[in-house]
Amino acid sequence: MTARSRRRQGISRQKINEGEAAIAADKSATGNQAEKLNRVEKLIHAVSKQMERTRIADYALLLNKPWRLLWLNLISGISRGVGIALGFTFFAATIIYVLQVLGALNLPIIGDYIADIVRIVQRQLELTTY
Repeated sequence: MTARSRRRQGISRQKINEGEAAIAADKSATGNQAEKLNRVEKLIHAVSKQMERTRIADYALLLNKPWRLLWLNLISGISRGVGIALGFTFFAATIIYVLQVLGALNLPIIGDYIADIVRIVQRQLELTTY
């Protein structure tokens, strides 16, 4: 073999070694890219689930129908108003019942306090003229 053929073989071996290294690097880069794509896919899936939970699409459709939006707000407002009225009535009735029971017990401090409240209410009713 001549020096020239040896150089050709050396160069070709060097190119082969460089090619093998490039292939190995490509395989590791492909593996890294696959891992990155897998992570991106998982993140996109998580974001899409979160968006489904917030119902942004339903809200956007509702904004495109203003009469439906007005109707739903009217119904929800009436429901809240009736609920608050019923809740306050129940609460006030319970408080009045408890005060009547406490007044019937004739407790010294609480009885005087309730009597003062009754006197104030009676005076207010007598003074009010319609």
